[in-house]
Amino acid sequence: MTQQQHTAITIVGGGTAGWMSAAILAPLREDGYRIRLIESEEIGTVGVGEATIPQINLYNQALGIDEDEFLRATNGTFKLGIEFVDWGRLGTRYMHAFGDVGRDIGIVPFQHYWHRARELGFAKDLGHYSLNETAALAGRVQRGRLRTTDALPPMPYAFHFDASLYAAFLRRLAETRGVERIEGKIVDVTLDGASGDVSSVTLDRAETVSGDLFIDCSGFRGLLIEGALKTGYEDWSRWLPCDRALAAPCANGGEFTPYTRSTARAAGWKWRIPLQHRVGNGYVYCSEFIGDDEAASTLLGNLDGAAQAQPRPLRFTAGKRRKVWNRNVVALGLASGFMEPLESTSIHLVQTGIQRLLHMLPRGRGTAAEAAEFNRQTQAEYEHIRDFLVLHYTATERDDTPFWRHCAAMPVPDSLNQRIELFRDSGHIFRRDGELFTPVAWLQVLVGQGILPRGHHPMADSVSVDDLRSYLQTWEALLTREVRQMASQADFISNNCMAQAA
Repeated sequence: MTQQQHTAITIVGGGTAGWMSAAILAPLREDGYRIRLIESEEIGTVGVGEATIPQINLYNQALGIDEDEFLRATNGTFKLGIEFVDWGRLGTRYMHAFGDVGRDIGIVPFQHYWHRARELGFAKDLGHYSLNETAALAGRVQRGRLRTTDALPPMPYAFHFDASLYAAFLRRLAETRGVERIEGKIVDVTLDGASGDVSSVTLDRAETVSGDLFIDCSGFRGLLIEGALKTGYEDWSRWLPCDRALAAPCANGGEFTPYTRSTARAAGWKWRIPLQHRVGNGYVYCSEFIGDDEAASTLLGNLDGAAQAQPRPLRFTAGKRRKVWNRNVVALGLASGFMEPLESTSIHLVQTGIQRLLHMLPRGRGTAAEAAEFNRQTQAEYEHIRDFLVLHYTATERDDTPFWRHCAAMPVPDSLNQRIELFRDSGHIFRRDGELFTPVAWLQVLVGQGILPRGHHPMADSVSVDDLRSYLQTWEALLTREVRQMASQADFISNNCMAQAA
């Protein structure tokens, strides 16, 4: 295909995944691509994912989005991490905070010095050495360079926002930049008789829309990737047993926290996500251990304020498509797979899928080699995230309900078991193949769930006890001083990015 010929990219489905794809692909119109998105106002979107991780900033920056404008448009708030309550055992809590915990000394990671100090009796909990956790628990936020020290990098952050408002925000941007939106419900998919590729889709008003490359953002049903191409699905429910969720917003109340809260319940866990105009809540649970009515009662009985809607049900099977790029179809969002939003990875997986596609952007339908590499990278990413999620369930001392006894006893992937044993034996954590979660993220969850190493790196003994004590005290003092001058999240939003509706 020559540079002058058009490549037609047809996006099937709107929502967050569809409009994230359309917005980032819009500039390709200048290079001979035609970008179209098909959606129907009659078909709703899942829209319960409202929490993100810091990589969302890279996507927004790539689009040239003004952060305050984005926050106003989506009723957004800041997120510095995720607090986990009652996961390791009842009565405990810890935070997976973004950013560093302490600082490595030479080639030896911080956790080895922290563990040695813990054995000596003077180390505090990991959170005392994390800027993000210190700020989060104080309810404070800031952007940019630190004001009191040059010894630390800027504080990383993500967002809580209304996913439906984010999709609408991106739709306006994408249409302004030339993306064609087609209203209609797809009633038929036509496959090419020779290649087996998708050649076109037919809408309910008899209009036919063709394409060279199709992006399937049609949600769980996977209209193209599964409905038309019969790709198949990898079921990971033996490791991630939760299969249902209920979501319900409520009026603002309680703490206006710059972090997500995940509270373990009898048969799963409840999320709490504070926005400017409401609080998002949900109960992710395993239907084998609790009925829908009891789950709804548990959710509604643990809200900060009055419920603003009846709980919205969602059924799923944890896992992914066997191929996320099959023939000339690339699946994104729920069409590609689903892992519960325990670590806020749903929107991130859309983002990395788009990024991967851009790296391999084909002229025309793409090649088998491109699809194979795309699928290899996607498989590795999903498996790494899967293992991180499973860690929360399997590393638990809870035995107070049948669900938690099941989780503690279930087999885990070999790849996860190797990580746990390596850390337990020697305190080592290594990042694999550019995976999403850093060693610091793994450290916080491993320790938070009650897994501690039996020993530390021998070079951690080279620092005297007095110097080690002074180092930890100095680090904690730097963080405390920096956080003290930060504004509260409420004041920061009020002064910079308050939504009119809020």
